[in-house]
Amino acid sequence: MDEMIYLKRKIYNKLVDWKNNDNGQTALLIEGARRTGKSTIAEEFAKNEYEEYILIDFNIAPEEIKNLFIRDRSDIDLILQKLQSYYGKVLPIRKSLIIFDEVQFCPEARSLIKYLVADGRYDYIETGSLISIKKNVENIIIPSEEKKINMYPLDFEEFLWALGDTSTIPFLKQCFDSKKKVDIAHNRIMKDFRTYVLVGGMPQAVVEYIKTKSFDRVDSKKRDILSLYRDDINKHGSNSKKLIAMYDNIPGQLSNGSKKYKLSSIDKTARNNNYENELSWLEEAKIINLCNNVTDPSISLALTKDENSYKCYQSDVGLLVTQAFINKPFVENDIYKAILFDKLNINQGMIMENFVAQTLKSKGYELYYYSKNDNNVIENNMEVDFLIVQDKKINPIEVKSGSYNKHTSIDRFKNKFKKSVGTRYVLHTKDLFVQDDIVYLPLYMAIFL
Repeated sequence: MDEMIYLKRKIYNKLVDWKNNDNGQTALLIEGARRTGKSTIAEEFAKNEYEEYILIDFNIAPEEIKNLFIRDRSDIDLILQKLQSYYGKVLPIRKSLIIFDEVQFCPEARSLIKYLVADGRYDYIETGSLISIKKNVENIIIPSEEKKINMYPLDFEEFLWALGDTSTIPFLKQCFDSKKKVDIAHNRIMKDFRTYVLVGGMPQAVVEYIKTKSFDRVDSKKRDILSLYRDDINKHGSNSKKLIAMYDNIPGQLSNGSKKYKLSSIDKTARNNNYENELSWLEEAKIINLCNNVTDPSISLALTKDENSYKCYQSDVGLLVTQAFINKPFVENDIYKAILFDKLNINQGMIMENFVAQTLKSKGYELYYYSKNDNNVIENNMEVDFLIVQDKKINPIEVKSGSYNKHTSIDRFKNKFKKSVGTRYVLHTKDLFVQDDIVYLPLYMAIFL
C-alpha cells in the first residue's frame, strides 16, 4: 500500500484502549482477511504511541529470526537481546512495542506470547490471516493472554474519511436519531455510496481510487487481491478444487432468487456434510461472511440456526463487483458507470445485500436470516434478509435496490413472532421516512444499525 496516503481507521481507537487499559497484561491479536490493512495500522500505532518498536514480518523473516522462538525459547532475555541486535533497535522498557506480523508463519512465536507477556518489559501486537486454520495451530497451545480483535475492510464512514469528508456521517447520524429526512443532500450521498459500493473497502483499492479516480485501475487492484485469495486457497491441498468452486460461485449464488447457497449448482452429488471443512476454511480465512437461516427466531437466533441453510457473501462488496465480472474484459463505461448511475441490468439486490452483510458483520453482529416455505399456510411463507437483536428484541431487515412499496415478508414476520419483534427496517435507495411502524432508511444508514 502507498505509504504516502494514510487511511484513518476506527480500529485505531481500540488499539489505544487496549494499550491504556491492559497495560501490558495481554497481547493483542489483530485478525482479518489478507490485505485489510492489519500490518499498516499496527505499525502506524507503534510509531504514534510508543518511543520505539520492532516489526517482525514472519512472511519474509530469515530462518535465524524464526529459530529464536524455537531454539532459544527457554531464554526470554536472550531472545529480546538478539531481536534488538538484529533490528538495530534499543527498546526502552514499558515504552516499546514488538509486532509479530503475519504470525501464522511462525506459530512458535505465538505460543511464546504467554511468557513474553509475563516478562512484562514490552507490549506485543500480533497480526495475521488464516490464524485459526488447523495447520497454523495444531502443535501449539494458544495463549490465554491473547486478546483478539477483528479487522475488516473500510466501512462507508471510513471511505468518506479517505475522501476528506468528515461532516456527512455526523449529519446522517442526527437524521437517523431524529428520523428526519436527509433531504437535498440525499442524492449527493447516494452518489458517494454507489462509488463506495464499486470501489469497496480494501485499502489498496481505496488508495488507488484516491490517487487516480480510475475505476479501471481500482478494478485491477481488486483482481490482484482476488488472485491472492485464490492462491491461498490453492495451498490448501487436496480440497482446494472444492474451495475454489465454492468461492468462485458466490456471485452466481447471490444472484439467484433466494440467494441461498445451493451446493448442487457446483456439484450435483454435493451434500453439506461433504463440504463442511471447505465452508469452515473460507469463513476462518475471513474471505466470506456466512449468514445462517434460523428455524425459530422467537427462541433464539444462535440456538436455532440451520447449519445446512445459509447465504454466502463476499467479505467486501467491491470484491464482489469485480468477482461478478471476473471473466469479462473490464469496460469502465459498461460496468462501473452503469452501477454508479443505477443503469446496470443485473441483480443489484445482491450487491446491496452484500454491503449490508459486511456492514453488520463489521459492527459485531452474527449474520442471520429467516426463510420459510409452507405449502399449506401461505401466511407462513416469507423471506427476511437479515435479523439483528437489539434491546432483547429481533429487528427484521429487508434490503431493496430500487423502488419499494410492498413489505409482505416483514409484515408476516411481525404477525408470526409479534412478542419478539422490535423495529422493522427497510433499507432502500430513497430517503428516510417512517410508515406503518416501519423505518425506511437509505442504504448508507446501515452503519447506524
